[in-house]
Order: sequence, then C-alpha cells, then structure tokens
Amino acid sequence: MKLTLAEPKYLKNSISIISELVNEVIIKFDKDKIELIAMDPANVALINFKLLSSAFTEYSVDEETEIGVSLDNLKQILRRAKPSDVLTLELKNNKLKIDLEGENKRTFHLSLINLENQKQRIPDLKFSGSVEMSTSLFDEAVEDMGVVADSVTFTADPENFSVQANGNLSNAVVQFSNDKSDIKLDSNNIIKSKYSLEYLRKIIKGSSLSDNVVISFGNDYPLRADYKVIDKLSLSFILAPRVAND
Repeated sequence: MKLTLAEPKYLKNSISIISELVNEVIIKFDKDKIELIAMDPANVALINFKLLSSAFTEYSVDEETEIGVSLDNLKQILRRAKPSDVLTLELKNNKLKIDLEGENKRTFHLSLINLENQKQRIPDLKFSGSVEMSTSLFDEAVEDMGVVADSVTFTADPENFSVQANGNLSNAVVQFSNDKSDIKLDSNNIIKSKYSLEYLRKIIKGSSLSDNVVISFGNDYPLRADYKVIDKLSLSFILAPRVAND
C-alpha cells in the first residue's frame, strides 16, 4: 500500500475536525478511497469521512486494509505538514509510515492500535427536507445562537429555513428565504428539530473544507451535515436531536 497526496490539507484538515469528536478510529483503505466511520463516545454524533483515490497523485492499494489509530497522535503528525509538502502513506512493520517531503524529507511512524470491536455502520435515514447554503452563512447562524442558549432549533417549510435559540432571558432567530440565490431549500412540509449547540460548533469546522454545506433533517429527527469537495472528499456528520425534556 502506497498513497501520495500532493495537497495534504485534505487529510490534515479533515483529521483535525474529526478529532474534535472522536479519538480512536478504524480507517479503511480500499481500491477507491480511504474511509473512516466513527461514533463519538456519548453516541450523539456519527462521522463518515471519505478521501477519494482521485485526490491522490499515486494510489496503490492491493487489498482492502483496515487499521486502528489514535487521531490525537495522527493529528500531531499531520500538523507538521506544510501546504507545499507532498504526503505519502505506507504500511511498514505494523505501523503507518508518513513521509512529508518538501524542502526536506521528514518521516514519522505511527503505531497502530487494536479496535476490532469499534466498527460502525451508517444508519438508513429518510430525511423530510434539506437546505444547501454557503458554509459562512450557516456558521454565522450557529454562532449567533451561541449568544443565547446551548441548543438550536432548525425549522424549514417550502419557503423558509430558520435557525432559532431560546434562553432564559433572551432569544434569537436567523431566517433564510427560499427566493434567495444563496440557498437551495427542499421541503414540502413544515419540519422542526432541536440540536446541541456544542456539537454543531464542532461540526461547522467542516467549513474549512468546503464553501457549501447541505443540511438534512426532519421532525425531531437526526440531522446530517454534508461537506464535499468534488472528486476529492466528503465529510458527513449525523447528529442526534435534543429531546423535549433535555
């Protein structure tokens, strides 16, 4: 197995974001992609990350391989990658060998860990509606709500999408109209659900990867946030709703 990435930011930034929610993960390598599926320790958020073979300048995987790694340790190594570096991944002696080559060549060997019992599956969810918008608009709306409360309510109908928070002394709302060119709203009925602001603040860091985000949800239903770079990667989060007595 040998993978060469000329733009290390795609792996570096993704691992940094994912490590906000999980630490120990299984990474799968197959002929088409690198994939990571993991659940946070509180079972509130699930992450699905795919880095496609087309993002690499060299992608050689002879057989499907799975490895367990500590994201904290992997993140520390990837932080040393400069934007101009070429990053190479290989499996050597039961360790992940990471080369960073630019003005000089630096080599790191990351020890693997046994995580056989931590494999996750993506749930089959049927969402009632979705909204596609710029990550900057979505990030600002989420951060605006942080001034007021620790949870955020999303509401969508055929005409509008709103982000709202209600605190003990204050409330706030940001509303987006479907007739604006900067959002695409798909909802036939009124849908409404509440989510943790703490988790949303970690999820919106996906904006460092993509200019747009697709938010899918339903009535008191999990939310999915999708960040994509065409022919490069996808990073999706599934977030459980906050229940009424939360």
